[in-house]
Amino acid sequence: MADDSADCPMAHMIDLEKISEVRHAYRDVTAVCYVNSIAEIKAASDIYVTSFNALRVVKNLPEKNIFFIPDNNFGKYVASLLPEKNFIFHDGFCHVHKSITKENVLRAKQAHPDALVLTHPECTGDVIELSDFVGSTSEIIQYVCGSSREKFIICTEMGIFFELQEKNPGRKFYSAGHRQFCPNMKKVTIDKVVRALENPSGFIELPEDIRQAAAKPLRRMLEIGG
Repeated sequence: MADDSADCPMAHMIDLEKISEVRHAYRDVTAVCYVNSIAEIKAASDIYVTSFNALRVVKNLPEKNIFFIPDNNFGKYVASLLPEKNFIFHDGFCHVHKSITKENVLRAKQAHPDALVLTHPECTGDVIELSDFVGSTSEIIQYVCGSSREKFIICTEMGIFFELQEKNPGRKFYSAGHRQFCPNMKKVTIDKVVRALENPSGFIELPEDIRQAAAKPLRRMLEIGG
């Protein structure tokens, strides 16, 4: 790791007790775990998803009951596109995306009326409703590259702006608010990456039973999600 203090608060918003509780309440439930989770939670889950493949993976699951963890907003977005499934939601969230509010977006649209609103599915439902496109980081970048429009309001972590500008010089990108940054992500810098490569230390070791258990839902995601 480039910085061993870098973490994801959302990854700690779900615990093993909650997963066990839901399994007892729903006989055929599948625990669908967003990849931003700790190893112990992955090991207790049935399958992982990413923001890119979540819709495809969940749609192809045979089970009807889906416990989507830990992100509440992302789970509700996927659920809105799959009414045939029964979703059980958790109360986890990404603080960066939750900080992007409907009021932020409306102000940005007023300031830039000819800009399209592109949004990550971890944002709240009222922000998603105001959006012209909803997708993962890579999908937002792909959308802009294929669009003929010149101005975009970006509703996700600010780190995406660098690649958007690199691949689309001359186009304009606007944030929807002033808090669209993750302090943990910002701990990872080029200098720290170089240092970690030149002087490897602080190896991460998992208990073998956790490692093997966490590998199973990963393999299932790759089989179902392609």
